[in-house]
Amino acid sequence: MVLIVAIGFMSFNILNEAIIKKDAVKEGVVGSSISLINDTKSKVSIYTGTGFVSLNKGSKTSISCKIGKQVRWANKGRKGNVIFKIESKHCGKTLKLSKL
Repeated sequence: MVLIVAIGFMSFNILNEAIIKKDAVKEGVVGSSISLINDTKSKVSIYTGTGFVSLNKGSKTSISCKIGKQVRWANKGRKGNVIFKIESKHCGKTLKLSKL
């Protein structure tokens, strides 16, 4: 009887470890970042979801990959229209501002 209970607890532990590993993979994607390059011909200001950034032409910034966060245009410290909403496919990628 004790042996059956011990085997039962071990199977729950194996299942729990599999769930933890699966969650760790998901967090790894969210933990990565996006590089955003200003390939336009002018200086721009954007709101990254956590702060305001001014990008000269040809410069780039790194944005944390938080799924669902909106990257917006900015004007004089105020949020503007949405440029794009971060999706899992953006994580770890380099995006060009002219393509968005």
